[in-house]
Amino acid sequence: MSRRLALTISATLAVVVPGCPLGAMAQPVSADEVLKLERDLYDRMTVPVRIGTNGPFDFLIDTGSERTVLSREVAKKLGLAISGNATVVGVAGSVPVEVVDVDEISLGKRTYYTLTAPLLDAQFIGADGIVGIDSLQDQRVLIDFGTNHIVIGDAVTLGGSRGFEIVVKAKRRSGQLIMANAVIDGIKTDIVIDTGSDTSIGNIALRNALSRRRKMQATTLMSVTGQSIDAEMGMVSTIDLEGVKLHNVTMSFANSPAFHRLDLVKRPALLMGMSQLRMFKRVAIDFSMRRILFDLPTGVVGLNPF
Repeated sequence: MSRRLALTISATLAVVVPGCPLGAMAQPVSADEVLKLERDLYDRMTVPVRIGTNGPFDFLIDTGSERTVLSREVAKKLGLAISGNATVVGVAGSVPVEVVDVDEISLGKRTYYTLTAPLLDAQFIGADGIVGIDSLQDQRVLIDFGTNHIVIGDAVTLGGSRGFEIVVKAKRRSGQLIMANAVIDGIKTDIVIDTGSDTSIGNIALRNALSRRRKMQATTLMSVTGQSIDAEMGMVSTIDLEGVKLHNVTMSFANSPAFHRLDLVKRPALLMGMSQLRMFKRVAIDFSMRRILFDLPTGVVGLNPF
């Protein structure tokens, strides 16, 4: 069987996988799920995940990925049968992959059934797999960098907007939440929070708008497909997120299929990665309420250059 999947992948890691049936959450829980975060070599976040009765395995939490992904090595270890083939479109191009059907995946106390997952090499993922937003929809994902924990639950039990200095309303597209009113060096820019990437990547429209003001340097971005793409790197003076400002931010620019998938080609757009997110004390991505919330470090009124 052949299926078409589009994986949009930013600088270090993956983002979107449409075209597969969604997994059903088997057992909703009333208590919030608190998971200990680990950090990989690329400063991204991993959490323990069980596949059936096996594991735990280290999976990346990726709010930029529409689907959950398994490494080939884990699939082989568990004896998962190949159920079809697909084409994965990454930041550097497309590559044929195999897919497997996963009966049960557990993230803490939350269990999901009947997921169809593409397989990628662990050496390129940098983990055993990826937890995508198919396992996070209708939930709030609260990332607490101060305590190094992630909490998954509903907005009400997680305290609503209390304690957050900045609350940004977002629009939804292909399952992603997009902040439409950010401003980068005076340029209105759409921003997607991408916890699966160690860095931030802008589209060509943003690059072109900034190129007259900033000197760019050639660089190369690596994809989880094992491919690479030529890109440019530069620094912007200010990213304004509706009230809080990040200064002197280094980012890359490339004509990534991620932007085509999200229809973020004509307007300036940015996939914001972990380097910038870690400047906050807490970040909450609320898929159910379509809001993104930011909490500044204690005693900080504005964010200074880094």
